[in-house]
Amino acid sequence: MITRRGVLALGATAAASVILPRPSIASVARPRMLKFYNTHTGESLSTTYWADGVYIPDALRDVKKLLRDHRSDDEHHIDVRLLDLLSELRHKLDTHEPYHVISGYRSPKTNSVLARASHGVAKRSLHMVGEAIDIRVPGRDLARVHKAALALRRGGVGYYPASDFVHVDVGRVRQWGPKHEA
Repeated sequence: MITRRGVLALGATAAASVILPRPSIASVARPRMLKFYNTHTGESLSTTYWADGVYIPDALRDVKKLLRDHRSDDEHHIDVRLLDLLSELRHKLDTHEPYHVISGYRSPKTNSVLARASHGVAKRSLHMVGEAIDIRVPGRDLARVHKAALALRRGGVGYYPASDFVHVDVGRVRQWGPKHEA
């Protein structure tokens, strides 16, 4: 039995399918790759972490190892939403350069030590759950990286020009740090 509400919902869905753009098959199927350079360990990684509609477990393990807490060597799962954000940011910046990683995962112990030493480290940092990263991008002005990350509106963005990095995370949308000329 079809109700009036059901007919209206079906009509709205049909109208949306005609009006709203659909992603091309190429954009949906395009493999997602990232490059990293860990500034503390000197390690590099270039990996395709998503292809044919699935995340690649071996690549995710490699990312987890490279983004480990370099102070304690502790590893933690890195949220794939963070990797997707970085992939999207790479395209927005039109670069193939590796992300220079200042800080990926941080163990609770490391985070606690850093939070006591600096007001710029959150006590409940998303770094501790694999949902944040501090980066710079060779060949791209830090202000441009900051502006591009803000434009994505995919999470938190911190701007640290004095320390030469941008923080991105997949928490709620927010921003902090000094203003800059865009």
